[in-house]
Amino acid sequence: MQQSQSGGNPVDPETPRPASAAAGQPGAAEPLDPAPAAAAASTGAAARHPGTAAIPGYDGAASPRPGRAEPERQVTRAGMIWAAVASALVVLVLLIIFILQNQELVQVKFFGLEGAVSLGMSLFIAAVGGGVLVAMAGAARIIQLRAAAHRRRVQTGRNR
Repeated sequence: MQQSQSGGNPVDPETPRPASAAAGQPGAAEPLDPAPAAAAASTGAAARHPGTAAIPGYDGAASPRPGRAEPERQVTRAGMIWAAVASALVVLVLLIIFILQNQELVQVKFFGLEGAVSLGMSLFIAAVGGGVLVAMAGAARIIQLRAAAHRRRVQTGRNR
């Protein structure tokens, strides 16, 4: 077992020791016996946190060890559905609060139709109408892209 410390290697007789780290000198840079220092460095977390040496894999650090990657988390359909439902519930609760706080009646006219509707409900209907228009525009674009992809597949199939 060889050490590669800058202060010399007590196992290797060819490596000279600096004068300040000579054995028996007070205030030496290295310990007199390198074995306890190596043992303390290897235990690390057990020395800092007594009683944790018996826990396999515990290193005392909050983050994972360098060089070890955490396994990637898989995104599942169930997880996506759960996130979508939770988000939708939050939005619905906010909409209910908005509608309940805006109960004043307003006069609404649309293509010759007239009526009195609460302010919150009329704004909600307008928002849903805008969402429907955006969804229709998005559907038209998706249909265009799918048709173009189909034409490309057919064209590449003929060229083979």
